[in-house]
Amino acid sequence: MNTIIAEIEKEQLNAQAPEFNTGDTVRVHNKIKEGNRERVQVFEGTVKKIQGGSNRCTFTVRKISNGVGVEKTWPLHSPLIEKVEVVRMGKVRRAKLNYLKGLTGKKAKVKEKVR
Repeated sequence: MNTIIAEIEKEQLNAQAPEFNTGDTVRVHNKIKEGNRERVQVFEGTVKKIQGGSNRCTFTVRKISNGVGVEKTWPLHSPLIEKVEVVRMGKVRRAKLNYLKGLTGKKAKVKEKVR
């Protein structure tokens, strides 16, 4: 049974899966369906965590909107994600940036990685 599940998951993988890490600032282009129309909405923020593996992999992006922290989680291989752009690469020493939740302003910034 395990091989059957592995084959099904392999078919569902997105060949164009983006390459980014925790701490990077990304722009997620998300398809939204409203009635019979479909549009693309952009969500820009810092990648807080990446978890899971295979086709179940998800990532969480956090941004501050009007002084309120907003977090959204997407499956990495979702057909609703049109593309993920890396705006800037962050330099962090943690896999999950849960400490960002309590910080605001300049303290919530992540240092930029020098290439």
